[in-house]
Formats: sequence, structure tokens, C-alpha cells
Amino acid sequence: MFKRLSNLVRGFLGLFISGMEKRNPEALLEVEKENLRSQIAEFNKGLAAHAGLVEKLISRVKKLDKEEAELRAKTAANLKAGNRELAGKLALRLKSVDSEHDDVKTQMEEAEVRYKELVKARDVSVSTAKDRIENLARELDEMKVTTAMADLNEMASGMVTSIGGAGDTLNRLEDMVEEERTKAAGRARVARDQIDMTGINAAESEQDALADMALAEFAAAEGIELEADSAPTSDAPESADTTKSSMGPESETT
Repeated sequence: MFKRLSNLVRGFLGLFISGMEKRNPEALLEVEKENLRSQIAEFNKGLAAHAGLVEKLISRVKKLDKEEAELRAKTAANLKAGNRELAGKLALRLKSVDSEHDDVKTQMEEAEVRYKELVKARDVSVSTAKDRIENLARELDEMKVTTAMADLNEMASGMVTSIGGAGDTLNRLEDMVEEERTKAAGRARVARDQIDMTGINAAESEQDALADMALAEFAAAEGIELEADSAPTSDAPESADTTKSSMGPESETT
């Protein structure tokens, strides 16, 4: 029972942590960077200890080289001097030192090769990890851009849908505007038809007559002869002749 409950709690915690990771990928990437730095530091500590061992073996090899050279010289000198017993002891010591020298030198060479392999493995691992982190950083940036574009596209799609949905409202508004415009035009026409043009025309004729009179008075005052607007009609001479004929007998009677 407790095991099942523990599994359930771990499952919920896993889901919660996974959700947090998805919502904060940059924070997760920073954690991985810090983990990489910590791993490199720990690896370098081990590598430094191994490098110390290599240096210790190199120093031991040099010391044995020197001791071997000294023993060889002493052995040869004592042998030439006839000190066979001491020369034998020195030769035995030389043999032991020579054997130890070979062993230490082999260990030193192997440690040196191992150190170089570890350095190479570290550099390759670090380079690979850095490349992955840089790729993830670029992918995160691309993801942000893609997410932003998706949001903009969704917003644009929503706007288009909203504009299309407002078509009925726009149609009603157009109908209302057209109806009001038609009513206003009808009222203007009715008002125009109700205007009495007789008085307006009479006033216009009166203004024309007054203007002609004023012009005639001005011409008379200035001694300017006005030209007739049109030729006299045929009735005018007839009336003049009638007048003369009617006046003729009167003058004779007189």
C-alpha cells in the first residue's frame, strides 16, 4: 500500500517537474550548463591527480637514471681497483636499480599515454557538450520565433474570423445609412417643390426693369445714346401712319 502511494506521489512529482521544465526550457538549459561546468571541474581534479602521478614517475625515472649511472661508474672503478667484493655488491645493486628503472619507466610511459587519452577524451566530451548546448540554445531561439509567429498567425486568423462575422452588422449599418440618405433626399425635394417661383420670377423681372431704367437715366445724364436691343416691330409704322392720316383732316379742318 505504501509502495503504491509512494509510486503515485513520485508520478505526480514527475509530471509537475516535467511541466515546469517545459514552461522554463531556458532555466533547464542553464542547469545543464552548470552541470557541465561542475563535471569539467571534477574531471580536471582527477586529471590533475593523474598528471601528478605522471610527474612523480618521471622524477623517479630521472633519479633511477642518475643512481644507475653512479652505480655503474662505482662498480667499474672498484672492479678495476681489484675490490671484487664491493664491486659485486655494487653490481647487484645496479641490477636491482636497473630492473626498477625499467619498471618505473614503463609505468611512466603508460601513465603518460593514459594522461593524454584522458585529456583528449575530456576535450572531445566538452566540445560535444558545448555543441549540443549551443544547438539547443539556437533551437530555443527558433522555437521562440516560431511560437511568436504562430501566435501572430492565430491572432490574424481570429481577426479575419471576427471581421467576417461582423458582415451582418456592416450590412445593417449600410442599410440604415442608405435609408437615412433617401429620406433626406426626399425631404429636400419636397421642400424645393414647395417654393413659390412666381414671386421670385416677378422680383427678378422687377430688378431687370429697375436696372434698365437706371441705365437709361445714366445714359441721358451723360449724353450717351443707347442702342435698341432689337429692331422695331411691324406694328409700329402702321400705328404711326394711322396717326398721320387721322391727324391730316384735323389739320385741314382747322
